[in-house]
Amino acid sequence: MTGSTILLDVAEGVATITLNRPDRLNSFTSAMHAELRAALATVQRRAEVRCLLLTGAGRGFCAGQDLGDRAVAPGEHRPDLGESLETNYNPLVRTLRELEMPVVVAVNGVAAGAGANLALAGDIVLAARSASFIQSFARIGLVPDSGGTWILPRLVGPARAAGLALLGDKLDAATAESWGLIWKCLDDEALMPEATALARRLAAGPTRGLALTKRALNQSAANTLDAQLNLERDFQRLAGSSDDYQEGVAAFAAKRPPAFKGR
Repeated sequence: MTGSTILLDVAEGVATITLNRPDRLNSFTSAMHAELRAALATVQRRAEVRCLLLTGAGRGFCAGQDLGDRAVAPGEHRPDLGESLETNYNPLVRTLRELEMPVVVAVNGVAAGAGANLALAGDIVLAARSASFIQSFARIGLVPDSGGTWILPRLVGPARAAGLALLGDKLDAATAESWGLIWKCLDDEALMPEATALARRLAAGPTRGLALTKRALNQSAANTLDAQLNLERDFQRLAGSSDDYQEGVAAFAAKRPPAFKGR
């Protein structure tokens, strides 16, 4: 599938979605949201897809919302930004968090505003050394959205989350790694080869168990320890009944690489 603003490629169990408005740093318009929804629906339908890799074209990952798509003249009716979140950004973040497969994000350049929080909605985030993360909402009088106020404190703690959100300063990729905001900072030329290799490794893994692990991690933020222990019990019961668990044990006993099928 190839759209004007979204590219989708499927190979070796990995669906690679590329945000493709490089002339506008891959900033979102309503049309781009619609194409991305269609691409994600295709990913969910195709049984051979076992990992999603998300990246951007050109020199930026995503600069967030294209403000020109919302521009109004002085005195005209102001847009309902809450409706924009309800229609576009919130469903997008929920889809990525709830997708029954690992989501790897390769941040190849600036990730600003909703673009930064879209990246952080992934499960494993890699960034080029030249990349940066900017909670740019404060610069235009807005509130961090697309999950930013939820995920930032959980990744970097309340003090750093407040600094990032209230000041809107640029955070370079190396510092993002040292703060625990992302998994790894890589030299620019190594980003896509390593991201692709990682996505293929995950796609070849026991994706039923990986999906359950992702769900358990996501639900842990709202659970007590007792509730989480019960959740682990229930999910382990499901994972233990899978073909992949049987294959994993057999491969361990035979001292051979496992051949997981994702069931």
